[in-house]
Amino acid sequence: MMARSVRSYRCACGTRLASDNRTGRCAGCRQRDRERFGNPPAVPAEFWDHPDFRAAFADRHFGCLLRSYRSHPFHGARPLPQSIVARWLGVNQSQLSRIENGPALRDLERLVAWAGILQVPEHRLWYRLPIAPTVPGRTTAHASTVLAISEASIVPRAQAPGLPFDLQPARTTDLAAMRSLRAADSRLGGGYLYATVTSYLQHNIGPRLLGTADTDEQGVFTTAAALTEMAGWMAHDAGRDGLAERHFLRAVGLARAGQDHQLGAHIFGSLSHLAHHRGDSRQAMVYAARGHERLREGTPHPSVHARLLAMQARGYAAANQDHTCGEHLHRAEVVLAGASDEAPSPWVSQFDHASLAAEAARSFAQLRQFGAARRQAEYVVDQRPGHRTRSRAFAQLMLVSICIAEGRPEQACAVATEVLGATRGLGSYLVLQQLDRLTRLFRPHRRSSEVAVFLETLGGELRERRWLANWLPAADGGAPSTVTS
Repeated sequence: MMARSVRSYRCACGTRLASDNRTGRCAGCRQRDRERFGNPPAVPAEFWDHPDFRAAFADRHFGCLLRSYRSHPFHGARPLPQSIVARWLGVNQSQLSRIENGPALRDLERLVAWAGILQVPEHRLWYRLPIAPTVPGRTTAHASTVLAISEASIVPRAQAPGLPFDLQPARTTDLAAMRSLRAADSRLGGGYLYATVTSYLQHNIGPRLLGTADTDEQGVFTTAAALTEMAGWMAHDAGRDGLAERHFLRAVGLARAGQDHQLGAHIFGSLSHLAHHRGDSRQAMVYAARGHERLREGTPHPSVHARLLAMQARGYAAANQDHTCGEHLHRAEVVLAGASDEAPSPWVSQFDHASLAAEAARSFAQLRQFGAARRQAEYVVDQRPGHRTRSRAFAQLMLVSICIAEGRPEQACAVATEVLGATRGLGSYLVLQQLDRLTRLFRPHRRSSEVAVFLETLGGELRERRWLANWLPAADGGAPSTVTS
């Protein structure tokens, strides 16, 4: 019994562990694990010559490529666990298993991203990789891969003859770039992508907007509005709300010039969200009302209408008007389930039932209706796949706050630990601020051994991520804002 007790308090490396260490690993070994498994390793060029890869490349099956990658002798005697590779790719273990054993994946956006994450040489692939832009500052291999996706439209190598990529209509190219940027942003956060969006606006949109480049594109103002709004969201994600507000206000005018009433209303929704985030619910209600007015200038758009109703619901929650808040959330749900008589603007980002649930969770938490808030947040977590890293993390962090408010700190630790693992590659200052806030939330419960271990882990993670605070140096002349959403 004594020998077994002694072994239980030592790490595999021999370091003696504290009596409340539940991980079984010392700090040094945990750090080495993070370094080894936090990102894919750099591999030599001959890595890809292994015979197991031949069938995968010949069959154009990325799942077979992943299985061959995990079992490569370079990684040691045992294959890499699916859970490790799944985290790199932004999926869960069961999804990776289906990808490896199911039919060949056809989602080109994911194929491009994953090839870059694993650093697969382009000449071995059956599709084209876009050229990665040069981005100043800290850029990991993972980040530069998704930045490459966002810089240009992604097209297969087997493109129709007579229609080279650089001669496609500007509108099609801009839409593809915007969608790729959105997909990358949801996975990596605005910290990595703000410079790419502003560069695209300056070099691709600016000359056409000012008439200094040949173009027949009538919707260049709408294009500029959509990308300027996106730049605002990325600045907001970096905690630079003054800069974000200026982007949003500029986007409103551009959308008006482009005569896209749906996009204009959507941007007023973004302004309303920003005002809520800054604690100005009165101004948030004003922006939501202006969004409704803008939307009534043309055919309604159900998801934009529902989003504006959700912004109003948050305003009523801030005023402690729970009945009116509930009415607006119900109306938003009904509207969102309806059909539109007009094709929606392609420039408007998606607002689905999970998005509505996230706003409902914020409203119910504001009203201290924690049971209802928890159910809504759990729905968001269930609906958001692993590659929607940021929105899933926000919902999980809300669950952490609710669990602590309900007196369940150990359950909160389990959820928070999952967030730490999932967001290591996320360039979101908002997420970083919320993680920092967990230190204060958990402190009253630090007598719990599980909470104490988590706080130690959290402290180390926060120290590693502090550089995110500097990615956009005081662009709005003020300090990053406090997270409230």
